[in-house]
Amino acid sequence: MEIEIATIGGYEEVGRQMTAVRAGNDVVIFDMGLNLSQVLIHDNVETERMHSLDLIDMGAIPDDRVMSELEGDVKAIVPTHGHLDHIGAISKLAHRYDAPVVATPFTIELVKQQIEGEQKFGVENDLIKMDAGETMSIGDSGKVDLEFVNVTHSIIDAINPVLHTPEGAIVYGLDKRMDHTPVIGDPIDMKRFREIGREGEGVLCYIEDCTNANKKGRTPSENVAREHLRDVLYSMEDYDGGIVATTFSSHIARVTSLVEFAKDIGRQPVLLGRSMEKYSGTAERLDFVDFPDDLGMFGHRKSVDRTFKRIMNEGKEDYLPVVTGHQGEPRAMLTRMARGETPYELDDGDKVVFSARVIPEPTNEGQRYQAEKLLGMQGARIYDDIHVSGHMNQEGHYEMLDALQPQNIIPAHQDLKGLSGYVTLCESEGYQVGRDVHVTRNGNLIQLVD
Repeated sequence: MEIEIATIGGYEEVGRQMTAVRAGNDVVIFDMGLNLSQVLIHDNVETERMHSLDLIDMGAIPDDRVMSELEGDVKAIVPTHGHLDHIGAISKLAHRYDAPVVATPFTIELVKQQIEGEQKFGVENDLIKMDAGETMSIGDSGKVDLEFVNVTHSIIDAINPVLHTPEGAIVYGLDKRMDHTPVIGDPIDMKRFREIGREGEGVLCYIEDCTNANKKGRTPSENVAREHLRDVLYSMEDYDGGIVATTFSSHIARVTSLVEFAKDIGRQPVLLGRSMEKYSGTAERLDFVDFPDDLGMFGHRKSVDRTFKRIMNEGKEDYLPVVTGHQGEPRAMLTRMARGETPYELDDGDKVVFSARVIPEPTNEGQRYQAEKLLGMQGARIYDDIHVSGHMNQEGHYEMLDALQPQNIIPAHQDLKGLSGYVTLCESEGYQVGRDVHVTRNGNLIQLVD
């Protein structure tokens, strides 16, 4: 059976992920994402109103025109998890393919919301839920199966999809960290990865997320960030002024910890911002988390400002707002607070807790710098970098290579400089660039089996 891989997006940057695998006449697309930084550099861009070709030219979504070079029919679109760099282009591109979107329940719900918010395209692809540990047949040959393997990441309900073919397994390894003690959900299923590496023809190809491949050591568990956050917030228990926290809205485990620790220090948590309400509200509706009954979630600006007024009237010392804006996004809640555009007034000594790292990209770094400067000008004290990454450092990569023992490797989810550490790591394990390590670019085709 012929096996061909199209590296469509995410092979020259972190963002707009999209990969297609052809096994005979059956094609499966993994991820269909947005590069948010390419949107943020433009003022007042409304992506839901833009044509896909304009977004492709902007570099915001994958250029999927290379799909015309793949022989066969797309049988499934499979996003690995609910981050926008993996699902953000589904509402722009999925209508081109007569195929269902297959994902875990939380991811499917986020995809559904993305599609419902689209104003340009009428995406009507079927949405199929599949849990980690389950398998489904792909195509009519009966020889290709899709399996979901549970992984841990900075968002709940994440998986690595595995395409089982007669020539061996294709393991799509974006995105994960090796967390054996997660705050929410099950640990990474290393037992299953080891089994896949030794079953049948083994692993024909491993496509891997290289975000942290240049960093030594092992990525800590989410429990490490949780305990760091606990220590920081408990140290503020006797402070009688304002405390504000921000983190990734999609990081439900981190939001859960913030809510719990706010209660512990005698403050009422409240979640503010559109994406904060969206992700936490969705997680609660799907029973991934059980928030306190009195937890408020407000997304619309008028509701947020009313909540800020209530906090100011009743006393900042009684509340802990958890807000959007950890990257300094211009329209996010924290940035508006820093510019004095909300009823919430920051005073000298007030605490701002960043339970997130800056995404290493110039647009984000510049916006975050500006936001921190504005906060500092209002007298805020900043607590930074209370976080652990959702991606594996080098030792995690060694463990995955040992578990899977792939015949071929395709590094992804970085620019060429970012891929270098992973290539070096692979070479130390006996692999060779140009032979079984395929360093590629967006829009390329790789023939693995003729």
